[in-house]
Parts: sequence; C-alpha cells; structure tokens
Amino acid sequence: MSVDARTVKQLRDRTGAGMMDCKRALSETDGDLDAAVALLREKGLASAAKKAGRVAAEGAVGIFTSDDRSRAVVLELNCETDFVAKNDAFQALVVTVGQALLADDGKDSGTGEDVADLTVADGQKLSDLLTASIASIGENIGLRRFTRVTASDGRMGSYVHAGGKIGVIVEIKGATAEHDDLARSLAMQVAAAMPRCVRRDEVNAAELDAEREIFRNQALASGKPEKVVDRIVDGKVEKFYREICLLEQEYVRDSQLTVQKLLEQTGKEAGTDLSIERFVRYQLGEGIERKEANLAAEVAEQLGRSS
Repeated sequence: MSVDARTVKQLRDRTGAGMMDCKRALSETDGDLDAAVALLREKGLASAAKKAGRVAAEGAVGIFTSDDRSRAVVLELNCETDFVAKNDAFQALVVTVGQALLADDGKDSGTGEDVADLTVADGQKLSDLLTASIASIGENIGLRRFTRVTASDGRMGSYVHAGGKIGVIVEIKGATAEHDDLARSLAMQVAAAMPRCVRRDEVNAAELDAEREIFRNQALASGKPEKVVDRIVDGKVEKFYREICLLEQEYVRDSQLTVQKLLEQTGKEAGTDLSIERFVRYQLGEGIERKEANLAAEVAEQLGRSS
C-alpha cells in the first residue's frame, strides 16, 4: 500500500527510525501507526542487541552543574565512531542523560547498569532510551561511567576539553561566586597536568615504596656511591610528589606559583580559606581496548544497506 509522507513523519518523530524503515513498517502494518511503532521497536531491539557487543571507545565526556555550582556530574557516554559522537542526536543524548543524572539523588558514581531504571526525558527509563538510540543512530551506545560531586561548603569548577575528550570537576571548599574563574583555571590545570591525587598523604603507600625501589636501583646502576643513594632517592621522591599531587604542581598559568601557593594567595586576598577537597578527571576511552573489527563491521553494515 502507498504511505503518505505525513504518516511517515509522525512515525519518525515517535521512533527516531530512518525514513525507509518507517515506510516499510507502515506498509507491513497497513498504515497502522501504533502497530508500526511496535514493529520498529521489535526490529530496533533486535538491531540494538547485535550492536551491543561492539566496542564503543568514542563518544563524549560531559559535565553538568547546578545553578549555584554546589553540585556537578561528569559522565562518559560512548559510541563507536567519532562521526557519530559529533552528531546532533548523540550530543542531545549526552545532555538528556547528564541532566537526569544531575537531578537524581542515587549513587554518587557507577555505570549505566547502576542507573538503568533512572527516569529521563518523557518518562522513559535510561535503559530504554539507550536501546532506542542504538536502533535509531545505528551504533552501540553506552553510559560507561558517571560521578556526582556535591559541595557542602564551596563551589565546583569544571572544564571540558576538545569537545568532550577530557572533562574535569574540581571541588573548592570555601569558594564563592567570586572564585569561579579560579575554579575553572584549576579544572584546566587538572586536565593539562594530569595529577593523580590532591595531596601527598593520599598517595598509595605500596606505590610509593615501588617508586622508591625503582629510584634506588637506578641510582645504584648508575654507579653512585651507597652513601649518596638515599639523598638521590629522597630527591626523586620529592619530584614524584610534585608531578602527581595537585597542590604541589606548578600552576600552569604562572610557573612561579604552586597550586597550594595560588590558593593561599587568593584566599588571603579574599579574606577566606580556600582548599581543594577533590577532583574528578575523565578522559574519553581511557582503558578501553579499541578493535579494528569495529571498522570492518561498520563497513559491512553500510554495504548491506546499499545492496
């Protein structure tokens, strides 16, 4: 049967499916819109199940904050290709998921499985939204992780780099609205300098012992006398702290200041005490094994569509 363009548009608006898929579904259901929706959902679910096993290492890191900057959430939403990551539909999905996570009072961190039943826009569950998005966009999509941070006495600084490749939240205790520029600068510091902790007492003792052993072996192997080896090791440990502890790093905008000195200086000028409570740094795709098979699967699917 022939299908009018208005009905096809209605079906596309309700399902997000492609135009040809909508036409076929309406033809198979004799123009019954509700039946066509059900048919596309069935096909979409099957399509999504096939795509769910494919590696999704592209996508975007997004950050969402409350108006008073006392609460923030950072998330990593993945897809398979950078092309889809830049798609308006995918970017809108990041916003929808981020806003829902920001408004939720559940777990402070987790994965998509932990918030599968979270209600998002239009009363949908998150799991259903992601499944529908896989069907309409055509790639595996998943919420890999999220972290929510709430400041009881202070504000959040945030920074997203390169359109979602890196995202950082920094919580500054004692900060007010006048410190928002400082908070953003410190988030940029974390993005650029990649600290692993705020202060040295947070460094894992076993990791520090392992570093000391490496430094000692290096000094001995270079022929340094035993009596100076301990001094060499202590010097290298101090440098190690300056590299991985945010407060001890050189400030990226003024190498004459450490981050700690910057906080002290700024706090003194404002008549308050400023301190960094914590930070969260997400880098897109970190730790995910990327497989060339994804590209082959994508090409094969495109060929299938054109045949």
